[in-house]
Amino acid sequence: MDWTIIDFLAAPFAASLILTGIHAYLGVHVVERGVIFVDLSLAQIAALGATLALVVEAAGHGEHSNLVYWMSLGFTMIGAAVFATVRTRRSRIPQEAIIGISYAVASAASILAMSKAPSESEHLIGMLVGNILAVSWDEVFKTAALYSAVGVFHFIFRKQFLAISVNHNHPEKTGLNVRWWDFLFYASFGFVVTSSVSIAGVLLVFCYLIVPSVAAMMYAERIGRRLAIGWTMGTIVSAVGVYLSLKLDLPTGATIVCTFGVVLLLMAAARPFLVRRAA
Repeated sequence: MDWTIIDFLAAPFAASLILTGIHAYLGVHVVERGVIFVDLSLAQIAALGATLALVVEAAGHGEHSNLVYWMSLGFTMIGAAVFATVRTRRSRIPQEAIIGISYAVASAASILAMSKAPSESEHLIGMLVGNILAVSWDEVFKTAALYSAVGVFHFIFRKQFLAISVNHNHPEKTGLNVRWWDFLFYASFGFVVTSSVSIAGVLLVFCYLIVPSVAAMMYAERIGRRLAIGWTMGTIVSAVGVYLSLKLDLPTGATIVCTFGVVLLLMAAARPFLVRRAA
């Protein structure tokens, strides 16, 4: 591989590493809470906000204008507030049902909005799988700064977030204001998702969140080990996916998503042998 290709892939690979770092951590919380599709739903809600911004925008600044970002973030914050509010122990409606309904409605609304937007088919593809190869170093640095701030926030309040996630079936045991801490979790999650969707698309963001965490759960019980496995898997899959997409001339986002699926299957197939050897 010559230096031209390496230079071309450097920014996309750096972006994928940043996505791996924050999403693998958030994925641990999501899997523990049992709200597997919350990322997919929030990502779709963020995409709906971005799509509506494209429809109403008159200045024509493109998909990365300030209006698109803030409208996308605003919709995501509304979704975060709804998800935090509907989580109660005595609720007759499971939180996952609300999350699924939100995803379906946001998807349908996005399709309706895109029917009024120019180049709707291109936007639909970009919204689903993104175009991480097109990411610039400026976007990489801005995203790294934002995710670092979110990471520091979660580190400071890690005991509260972990307590609620681990005790998701009996939140009263934590002694915390569950709705408030849930909102803070989903709100910080929303900041991450809003930026991630614009870079990587809905499907890839979902894979970065869930697949490394699911793979880690097969091999580890402790949070630290899960994070180590998730980060390692995400790094390797990102490198292989970006390289294959370039070599085979395939869409990068879809290639990484499929690579995640293949690697997860391989890890699941290898687990019985590795566990038997360890025993």
